[in-house]
Amino acid sequence: MASKPFPVPKGMPSFWQTAPGHLDNHRSSAALPVESDIVIIGAGYSGASLVTHLLDNQGSQKKTILVLEARQLCSGATGRNGGHLKPDVYNLCSSVSDTHGLEAAVEIAEFELQNVEAVKDYVHSSGAQCDFVMTQAVDVQFSERHDAALKARYEKLSMAGIKATQQAAHFHGRDAEIISGVKGAKGAFKYSAGHLWPYKLIHHMFEQALKHSNVNLQTNSPVIAISQHPDSSGRWRLTTPRGDVLAQQVIVATNAYTAALLPEYQDKIIPYRTLCSRIVTPEDKLPPLLVNSYALRFNEWDYDYLIPRVDGSIIVGGARRTYLEHLQQWYGNVDDSKLMDVGRDYFDGYMQRNFRGWENSGAYTDKVWTGVMGYSADRLPRIGKIPGRQNMFIMGGFTGHGMPQIFLAAKGLSRMVSDDTPFSNTGIPRLFEETEARLQSKQNWLLDLHSGLFPASKL
Repeated sequence: MASKPFPVPKGMPSFWQTAPGHLDNHRSSAALPVESDIVIIGAGYSGASLVTHLLDNQGSQKKTILVLEARQLCSGATGRNGGHLKPDVYNLCSSVSDTHGLEAAVEIAEFELQNVEAVKDYVHSSGAQCDFVMTQAVDVQFSERHDAALKARYEKLSMAGIKATQQAAHFHGRDAEIISGVKGAKGAFKYSAGHLWPYKLIHHMFEQALKHSNVNLQTNSPVIAISQHPDSSGRWRLTTPRGDVLAQQVIVATNAYTAALLPEYQDKIIPYRTLCSRIVTPEDKLPPLLVNSYALRFNEWDYDYLIPRVDGSIIVGGARRTYLEHLQQWYGNVDDSKLMDVGRDYFDGYMQRNFRGWENSGAYTDKVWTGVMGYSADRLPRIGKIPGRQNMFIMGGFTGHGMPQIFLAAKGLSRMVSDDTPFSNTGIPRLFEETEARLQSKQNWLLDLHSGLFPASKL
């Protein structure tokens, strides 16, 4: 496991990166600026959303904004995910309710619904061509016990009057299999969600941002160190192979790679390597139409996710059962240049195994790739001021669930950066705020999960 989880030089391409845009290796200037008012480290969904909202907040101030990306544009987790834009209106919020209370749970559920609407509005108003689709999500449970537990938590939230939860419907037994089209479904939830081409959205956001003269994007420019302390003028020194940059304010939006620059995030934002795929059917076959996006839950910890694309292909990610026991394959592993040693054949025959009517579809795996997510040790995103680092901010730890959180989280954080807005007034759920207590906590749910499932396993 890497002690300094920097991105590897050449990550393997995902399906989303098959048609790189003209900004893929963009540098706004031949040389790095020697200083900037605001520096954003990372040009994925967080970086794109931050620069978008910072520009909206600036008015006549026109602070300079520099975005530094270690590799190509959107080459991290955003460019390798499953394409879901899917709010969690009953699962995450129910566990939050158990541990932090109903009010905190409501904040998260409503925030995620608002986020989907905000992204939809942005796509339509800005003309982003990113295959955005609003549809229905269908979450399928294969375990009666798991389904019963989820249903009980769902009903508890619904009875409490949480409108976000009430917009989901639950189906059981034969009804679940019919409504989902999934073989052996014991239960299912159905609710509104979206999906899109993530790379195209981020590319569009940067295209719009670069129309402003105060924005500078530098790809293939990894930050390899941040000064221990700011200088006498309050500026942070960022070291790159192309020279140093001084910044009045720094936003670390590197997600899985945060601990490479900020050692206090070791085992707080954990690199988590996983698998995703694209499945296609032969041109002479016409398989059953899929209009929903899906999560297939085999038990409490083993699940897959998929979306049907407008070109007829299916994006499927997950395969957790194949690799979770092998800790070194995924925990703290940032090597997205090659597939894991396990799990690469998992997606072969996937649609035929799981979906009614697909048995003779001829569906086959067209592409498999790997990506590295940033999992938070306490399952919750880490957003806000970094304790002990003046004018430095964090946005990461989305635990594989950033798509329905990031856009509005960036809006709130941009207000903190621009106007010193208190976190409590940003609209971001309170539990997402980074604190000293969270940084000092010894909690690590990933290692707890692994040791509980595989007590005899060794690192």
